[in-house]
Parts: sequence; structure tokens; C-alpha cells
Amino acid sequence: MWSDALAQTQAPAGPPPNPAIAMLVQFAPILLIFAIMYLLLIRPQQQRQKKLEEMLKNIKKGDRVVTTGGILGTVVGTDDGKVVLRIADEVKVEFTKASITQVLAESGS
Repeated sequence: MWSDALAQTQAPAGPPPNPAIAMLVQFAPILLIFAIMYLLLIRPQQQRQKKLEEMLKNIKKGDRVVTTGGILGTVVGTDDGKVVLRIADEVKVEFTKASITQVLAESGS
């Protein structure tokens, strides 16, 4: 009985599969998910951030802007990290450039 169990082992059918290919097949879905996340989430966010930085760099006197708090104002002065906005007659307020979310239009100073 014991000898029958040993006699029933099968001989290998062919050469063993390549471990590199097996690993690639195993990790392919994970790599595909990361590629899709990059194309749908990371890349568009990088493009928006680049566009926002370019807009902030090009702010100049006379531009009409919106702040993160929803305040509309006209730029009357700029510095490296801040802008001075006129939000009403004789009312000027300093904001950081990072608080500017949108440039609406130029008022033509």
C-alpha cells in the first residue's frame, strides 16, 4: 500500500515557468491601477496647480480678483508674497497671493 502511493507520482510535464513572467502577471493589475490613478487624479491636479501658480505670478495692478473668502477687489499693489486690494472706496486690504483664487478681468488703470 505504501509503495503504491510512491509509485503514483507524476513526472514533470515540461520546463518550469519563468518566475519573472509569473511575477509580472501577478503585479500587472496593481501597475494598471496606479497608471489609471496617475492619469485621472494626479496629472490633472498638477496641471491645475501649475496654472494657478502662473496666474498668481502674473497678477498686476488693475486686475480684478476673487479671494478664497469670496471678497472681490481690484489690485492696487503687489509684492513678492502679498497683494493690496481695493475692496471699496478708500478701503484697502492686504492679502497673501495664495489667497487669490481667480483673476476676473482687468479694469484698465
